[in-house]
Amino acid sequence: MAHRTTGPPRHGPRPAEPSLTAAHGTALRLIRAGLTANRTAALRLTWWTLLSAAPALVSGKALAVAVDQGFLLDRPRTAALGLGVFALATLGGAWAGRQTYPWLAEIVEPLRDRLLRDVVTGTLHRATAPPDAFRTPPDGSAAVAVARLTRQVEAVRDALAGQLMLLWQFVLTVAAVVAGTAVLAPAAVPLVAGPLLVALALFAALAPATVRRQRAAFDAEEALAGRTVTTLTALRDIVACGAQEHARRDALDAVHTHLRTSRALASVSALRRLIVALGAHSPLLLVVLAAPDLRDRGMTAGAIVGVLAYVLATLEPAVRLLVQGLGASWLRLAVAAERLAEAARHPEPPPDPHPALRPADGSAALTGIVFAYGPGAEPVLDGLDLTLADGEHLVVVGPSGIGKSTLAAVLAGMLPPDSGRAALGGAPLDRIARRELARARVLVPQDPYVFAGTLGENLRYLAPDTPDHALAEALTALGLDGLAERIGGADGPVDPATLSSGERALVALARAYLSDARLVVLDEVTRHLDAAAERRVEEAFRRRPGTVVTLAHRMSLAPRADRVLLLDGTRPSTGTHDTLLAQVPLYAELVGHWGTGAADPGRAGAGRTAAGLSSPGAASDRSSSRPAADPAP
Repeated sequence: MAHRTTGPPRHGPRPAEPSLTAAHGTALRLIRAGLTANRTAALRLTWWTLLSAAPALVSGKALAVAVDQGFLLDRPRTAALGLGVFALATLGGAWAGRQTYPWLAEIVEPLRDRLLRDVVTGTLHRATAPPDAFRTPPDGSAAVAVARLTRQVEAVRDALAGQLMLLWQFVLTVAAVVAGTAVLAPAAVPLVAGPLLVALALFAALAPATVRRQRAAFDAEEALAGRTVTTLTALRDIVACGAQEHARRDALDAVHTHLRTSRALASVSALRRLIVALGAHSPLLLVVLAAPDLRDRGMTAGAIVGVLAYVLATLEPAVRLLVQGLGASWLRLAVAAERLAEAARHPEPPPDPHPALRPADGSAALTGIVFAYGPGAEPVLDGLDLTLADGEHLVVVGPSGIGKSTLAAVLAGMLPPDSGRAALGGAPLDRIARRELARARVLVPQDPYVFAGTLGENLRYLAPDTPDHALAEALTALGLDGLAERIGGADGPVDPATLSSGERALVALARAYLSDARLVVLDEVTRHLDAAAERRVEEAFRRRPGTVVTLAHRMSLAPRADRVLLLDGTRPSTGTHDTLLAQVPLYAELVGHWGTGAADPGRAGAGRTAAGLSSPGAASDRSSSRPAADPAP
């Protein structure tokens, strides 16, 4: 028996690390896309942000009036009026800030949905790309995709919301502080603007190192997710070969790397706090120390209090917001958006053959097929020959892990053989255009996929123009009437999580049934059905034109097939059920194990002889998919 072995993943050279400029460009394109997608929401967000920043312009002046013309002149009403203006401006700004959130959601949430869709689409395109068209992702790529779909997409969403919400507010706030200080106390402008400019310059200088550490943190997170999934999925093999210690070291190395990169990223926070102190706290200290000199130069006590209010109540939060909030979230946005853009990138499809051929029918031929999982692995298929006539129904049986699913993938053109020739409808698979191949054959896997949407959308996925009456006939033929009635008909919504495994299998089978494919390959999908439902599906596909290859989970399918292919890891055998039962001990053993050893009397009709075991290359002499006299179950 051939076993699948996993060799080291084949990777291309690691791409050069993108530049900081490229990361910023990706983030800017993402923001531009979000704003242009909903211009009304962007304008409303800008308007309410302007109003929310208004208190920064009047707060210092209001306090200066309250001090100089109120408290110092013993005018309590004037002081109260100044403080009241300050309070009203603050409340108005808070109310305006609250109005920004609904419009922010109108921009950010659709963008998040688009990111998810793009990443999923890109991941699926890479997963289904031919091996030579795109480098295969490393082991644990499913976990990496989950990390991108959760942590990184949410990081982009949160960071983008912060940028749209607070960037304009920061710019307007700083402009208001500088303008208000210039009007109130021109001599204090250098004391405020000087340290602020130095802090911004230091923050810009720190940005490249922060980006590198953010990238390293994302890399380590993805590597840890991939290593965890790889270890858990291979746990049985790890224990079997005594590699527990090696696996433990690999897992701990990934954990320690993730911890180290997280600490390195966190250390940048300490430097950002120093920048906040330089840009916001040092102006406060400088104004206090320079207060006597400012008084000598004609500045009033109220003006000094107003400048201190600008710095303490307005500038300090704005600088902290920039450095610790906006700045950090911008860098996180830039790195995460850059990685998601790479994840959403579609592989370049290989060119279609020229001239491209079109399959004439549902016949298939495999000649000298050899396939192994890796250069040093034992072949799963070794010199396999098989010929199928159009309309023939073949059942493939054999021990678990013998290569049945591999045969299905090679027959459907999903896996290119290492050597040999595979043809569909008289045309070599490598000479058929991709779209034409997709129309000519359909493969239903062991774990069928049902997507969220209506039942009709699921069933029409491969044949969008299917009329309603054909859809209704398929529901009846496959036994889906009960499900359709329960969810409200073909237009009823399907929640995949609420379907049983058998219902999901029936939906996938009906989808294949409605397709135009002349070759249908069923990879043990009927294992989710009971015997009666399985027989009903079998009869439905017999009435459908085309060739059917069924990888059997139950031996009960074999007696009713046109031919049976037995894979045993050494020499494949093909023939009728009765022939294999009489001449191949392994087949008789499999049949006996399932308790279905009695020959089906309905299969001994015209065209059926037990003339001996045929070679796998011998095609059935029947061109029709209908049995002559199929007995009742």
